[in-house]
Amino acid sequence: MTLKKLLFAAAMLALSLNMSAQQSYEINLWPNGPAVKSSDAGDTAKVKVFLPEKKSATGRAVVICPGGGYQHLAMDHEGYDWAPFFNNMGIAAIVLKYRMPHGEKDVPISDAEEAIRLVRRNAANWNINPDDVGIMGSSAGGHLASTVATHAAKDARPDFQILFYPVITMMPDITHKGSHDNLLGSNARKKDENNYSNDLHVSRMTPRAFIALSDDDRVVLPANGVNYYIELYRHDVPATLHVYPSGGHGWGNRDSFKYHNEMQLELKAWLRSF
Repeated sequence: MTLKKLLFAAAMLALSLNMSAQQSYEINLWPNGPAVKSSDAGDTAKVKVFLPEKKSATGRAVVICPGGGYQHLAMDHEGYDWAPFFNNMGIAAIVLKYRMPHGEKDVPISDAEEAIRLVRRNAANWNINPDDVGIMGSSAGGHLASTVATHAAKDARPDFQILFYPVITMMPDITHKGSHDNLLGSNARKKDENNYSNDLHVSRMTPRAFIALSDDDRVVLPANGVNYYIELYRHDVPATLHVYPSGGHGWGNRDSFKYHNEMQLELKAWLRSF
């Protein structure tokens, strides 16, 4: 076989493997209507399920919450683009399209909690261990993920959390204003700001965490993720914090992020540590 044919065959094999990793199906999260109604009746919650090949499945799953300031969703680089990474590790990836809050905080929170429950209900069919279901979120999706990790009842509480440049606090001096206003309203009560500042609600029951962010993030202050890590440490919750020298905000799974390879290697190592 000529070199040209060998290269073509290799390219076709790589393409077929990538297509296999991308096989998925979409599920309406609330087929009988949502538990918490939104002011936007046309906004529906869905999940897109990406399962690894059965022979390589580890039983682990992660629900992925893209960011977007609780105003829109970065579904690709903070959502769907992560599926091959997890599937190649034998981990099921469930990308959540959650509804926007429009000032009603329980709308996206109820969606994220139901997504965890959905995965556990389908554990047998999807070759998933119901006691190994994590949650991942980026930016405002990181706030949603950490809210579920610190507030949810046991049936919806994840077993681990992965947070990229997360919004953690709702305190006005440190929070991301857009996320704060869209979730709680611009004139939020101090009680709500307190309740959804997730660093204040860490306990020994909070699941282990992987946190990654950039030192030069000017959109969501690094103090959000750093303060969360400190509280996890104080409560003896296993956690790891990675602060990259540059990259700003919103890099997701993009190759253009300068520390993309290091980030993936560090996340893989962490996922293999438990």
